Amino acid sequence: MDSPSVSSSLPRVVIVGGGAGGLELATRLGNTLGRHGRAEITLIERGRSHLWKPLLHQAAAGTLDIDDNELNYLAQSTWHHFKYRLGAMEGLDRAGRRVLVAPTLDDDGREIVPRRSFDYDILVIAVGSQNNDFGTPGAAEYAIALDTPEDARRFHKRLVNACIAANTQDGPLRPEQLKVVAIGAGATGVELVAELHNSTRVLAAYGLDRIDPERDVRLSLVEAAPRILPALSERLSAAAAAELAKLGVQMHTGKRVTAVTATGVHTADGDFLPAELVVWAAGVKAPDFLRDIDGLETNRTNQLIVLPTLQTTHDARIFAMGDCAACPWEGHAGNVPPRAQAAHQQASLLVHQVPRLLAGKPLHAFRYRDFGSLVSLGEHSTVGSLMGGLSKGSMFIEGHFARFIYWLLYRMHLHALHGFWKTVFLTLARIISRTTEPRIKLH
Repeated sequence: MDSPSVSSSLPRVVIVGGGAGGLELATRLGNTLGRHGRAEITLIERGRSHLWKPLLHQAAAGTLDIDDNELNYLAQSTWHHFKYRLGAMEGLDRAGRRVLVAPTLDDDGREIVPRRSFDYDILVIAVGSQNNDFGTPGAAEYAIALDTPEDARRFHKRLVNACIAANTQDGPLRPEQLKVVAIGAGATGVELVAELHNSTRVLAAYGLDRIDPERDVRLSLVEAAPRILPALSERLSAAAAAELAKLGVQMHTGKRVTAVTATGVHTADGDFLPAELVVWAAGVKAPDFLRDIDGLETNRTNQLIVLPTLQTTHDARIFAMGDCAACPWEGHAGNVPPRAQAAHQQASLLVHQVPRLLAGKPLHAFRYRDFGSLVSLGEHSTVGSLMGGLSKGSMFIEGHFARFIYWLLYRMHLHALHGFWKTVFLTLARIISRTTEPRIKLH
């Protein structure tokens, strides 16, 4: 059990998961309930710093430095009146209202923090999602899934090392060398290959004079559906495909991957795509530990099934939000899609739901507003659709305006965490610092 504190008599609100939604919720509840001594807010998170997940493809390509853009949980908790506890949830005791947290180990396997538990009066589970490799042979061993900043760092390090090795070797390139295959042509895969087109060329310009990116670097997408970006509109998909074709990206649609090896990717129709680097970006699921966790209702992808109030179906004291929640979408056959804008909207609702539950007041239903989708194609272009306020239905956008809207989304996330003025100063500082740094991360 967590050590007692002077405020232990206060209602205990525990949030598990410090992603976009969980961290926004902890920050805003800390600023309201925590700051004024109305509740004790605790965030349990396995990582020590936060990076907005839609930026991971830029970090992997090296066009964004994680160290300059991550937020330290311990500092954020101090500034915004909530507690941060390091650890990964491994179980739940609903009868005792306790969250069970696994021990935390260092890189050498030594225990830093022992196994412990945290009591709660209200629990919010916001542990996000992870890539689903569907048990494909070799995927776990040879492919990298961009789920965390550590994954992005690992990919970028391998990319830089691959370029250095190719530049210094005596013999010709092997068939798989400097070939990158992204499995899954959703937003992550599409944005990654577009970003890599730019970063590999910039990287080669920094003294790697034996590499000709136009000749040596090959970027490929593999998608089981008939087109890229299958979850988005056909018009947006076609626009993105046209831009990627201009960049020389090879798009293999209607192909199912059957195996990943150290030198490439096998598909169901017998093709083999040589690759030195493979990214798995096909399919998502909630973490496995949520499956039937202490009797809570889950679906086949481990998501917690919730009511329109975001309460879990079997326990009114437990909420779920973000990618790990199967939330009904009013007026639609399916659930709310796993997007950052959904997590942000759910956090905004829960800021009011939690105090209402503590006060015994009736709760409101969540109504998701789809503001559209944007796909960044690096410095080359951005395409997307806006929905809702500007027009009836949707409005297709691209070019500089779309890039500005994409840029603005991240600033909105920063604003939710830091407020207006700190976001302004952070933005100005990063703009200035980029004028004195290499265009990409070189290590």
